[in-house]
Amino acid sequence: MADIAVRRVDFGYFVRPPAETGTGQPRVDACLGYVVAHPEGLLLFDTGMGSHPEVDAYYRPRRVGLHQALAAVGAKIADVTVAANCHLHFDHCGGNPLLGRIPVFVQAGELAAALRTENYTLPELVEPSRFEPVTGEVEVLSGVFLMPTPGHTDGHQSLVVRRADGVVVLAGQTHDTTTQYAADQLAWRARRDGHGEPLPDTPTWLDAVQRLDPRVVYFAHDRSVWTP
Repeated sequence: MADIAVRRVDFGYFVRPPAETGTGQPRVDACLGYVVAHPEGLLLFDTGMGSHPEVDAYYRPRRVGLHQALAAVGAKIADVTVAANCHLHFDHCGGNPLLGRIPVFVQAGELAAALRTENYTLPELVEPSRFEPVTGEVEVLSGVFLMPTPGHTDGHQSLVVRRADGVVVLAGQTHDTTTQYAADQLAWRARRDGHGEPLPDTPTWLDAVQRLDPRVVYFAHDRSVWTP
C-alpha cells in the first residue's frame, strides 16, 4: 500500500461567529478536503463550501472553488473516480453538484437527516441521486474504509487509509481542532490504563480508531495534525 498518497485540498476559510466558538471571540477556520491517490482511482473526501446569501453573511467565507482547489494539488474533477462527504453541512459538500456522475458515499442516516431536517444544509447540495448511501464501515477502495464517527452529526463518517507505513485517518469534523482530539485521545489512554474515574467522556468510536494505531490524523477545519 506504499503507493497510496494522501494530499490536503485547500477550500479556503470562513469566520465562525462568537456564538459558535465558546470564547466570546470570532475564529477563522480552515475548510479542508483530501484526495487519496490510489492504484484503483482517485478518491476525494469533502468538496468545499456551498454558497447562499444568508450563509455568506453569517460565516463570511473566502472560498477556493473545487476546480481551483484540485488544480493546486495537480488534479482535476475528471481524475476523481469516487468521492465521499464526512457529513452534509454546507462547508463539506459544496462542490458535489460539480461531480456529475461520480458516486458520492455518505452514511444513509446522514443523508436522511439532511433531506428531512430544515436548515440542515443547502437543499441543492443533497440531490439524492448523486449519493451512494452506506451503513456502517465500508471498504470503498482496497485498504480504504469509511468508518462511522458520530458526534458532530449522528451520521458523521471518517476515512481510514491503510498505508504500508501506517494508518492515516481523515477525521473530518469529529473535532474542530487537533487539540480537542488530542485531549480525547489522552482521556482514552488514561481509561485504558485503568487510571480510575472520574475521567472525561470520550466518543464511542474513539477506541476503534485508536486501536488502528494511526500514525497521523487529519481534520477538516484545522491545519494542524495529530500524531502519536
